[in-house]
Amino acid sequence: MELSSALTLEMLGKPFLLEKRIVLLEAIETHGSISKAAKAVPMSYKSAWEAVDVMNTLSPEPIVTRETGGKDGGGTTITTYGETLLKNYALLKEEHSRFLERLSELTDIQSGTFKTIGRLAMQLSARNQIQVEVLELTSGQLNAKVLLGLKSGQTLLAQVTQEAVENMHLTSGQRITAIFKSSTVKLSSTEDENIENCIVAVLRKCERDGKHCKVQVDIGSHDHLVSVLSCEDFDALGLEEGEEVYVSVQSKDIMLGK
Repeated sequence: MELSSALTLEMLGKPFLLEKRIVLLEAIETHGSISKAAKAVPMSYKSAWEAVDVMNTLSPEPIVTRETGGKDGGGTTITTYGETLLKNYALLKEEHSRFLERLSELTDIQSGTFKTIGRLAMQLSARNQIQVEVLELTSGQLNAKVLLGLKSGQTLLAQVTQEAVENMHLTSGQRITAIFKSSTVKLSSTEDENIENCIVAVLRKCERDGKHCKVQVDIGSHDHLVSVLSCEDFDALGLEEGEEVYVSVQSKDIMLGK
């Protein structure tokens, strides 16, 4: 059984970004003309301008601007703010589709009931949960190795059971979540090629509670990890905020979520 649902974002209590409006904005971005964009969607020229006016009115910043004159006779363009909205909507749409896919898997069409529906709303205590891409899968009889790509371009290797790979229907190219506890994230002031999953980061913040330090590091592309270690061990590193630090986590300590 498959479930479908449209994704609509509201602003000030009114529909703001609907899927058809997103298609219109993408067409404007492609053609640089609202008349050509309206034909591509398709919708009437009048309806296209009305949709643009509504979005511009509700938005805190203009999404579409109209230019007149110039050597090309002017045209319609998407603003920088509008381009950001399109990118963010695409991310939301991806997550929305993934949620519906998971919900479909839990639906028992024979009985009309949901199986363990509560796990969709499950919240995890693990501090570190980052979006990654499955780059490569190496399957074995019992365990599988999953090469994960971070947004920064760095990689992590996770080791999970083969059963987990099959149950989650993991394939290369999928976006999933890598999950690991802060206590499993190790810090070092120098790079060691012999350490598993050693990636470069920048130390952003350190909070102390007497015996322990909670250290936040930036691993690139707005992704952050948290490591909790003793204040004694942290002080021994001799690191200051803003300095480069090396982060490692063992493959067996990385859990995967989808």
